[in-house]
Amino acid sequence: MEAGKNLKTVTAQMLNKKHLIAVVIVFFYSLGSFAQDGGIVVEVKDPLIDSLIKRRVELTKGVSRDGTPLLINGFRVQIFFGPDRKQAYDEQAKFKSLYPEHNTYISYTQPNYRVKVGDFRTRLEAQQLITELKPMFPTLFIFSEKINPAKAD
Repeated sequence: MEAGKNLKTVTAQMLNKKHLIAVVIVFFYSLGSFAQDGGIVVEVKDPLIDSLIKRRVELTKGVSRDGTPLLINGFRVQIFFGPDRKQAYDEQAKFKSLYPEHNTYISYTQPNYRVKVGDFRTRLEAQQLITELKPMFPTLFIFSEKINPAKAD
């Protein structure tokens, strides 16, 4: 019986020593993890990454994450309003030959066609175009509507 008690005592002492050693090891490892406060981080990257990011921004300008075009509030100039489809397309072609840098938009609301031009962020920009167009187009109006921001820049 006494041998059984001695065996239990020896086993308990060995387990206590193993636990103590494990605790001491964990303690020293944890001290090492707190000693890393004064490190220096050096960023190393290929210069091509910046150029690729810039290119990506340029390609997606005016496009949302899901690929649909972004629209903002702005102004367009209406250069034609009437029921004649052929005349609407003729007016659009006439404008495009004079101002190829501006976009044109034809819409149809029964029974009339509308030809609108430009993607202007401010009314002043639209008004400047009207001043130039007065001799060539008889009826000009500025409309506030959603425009394509990529084309307005």
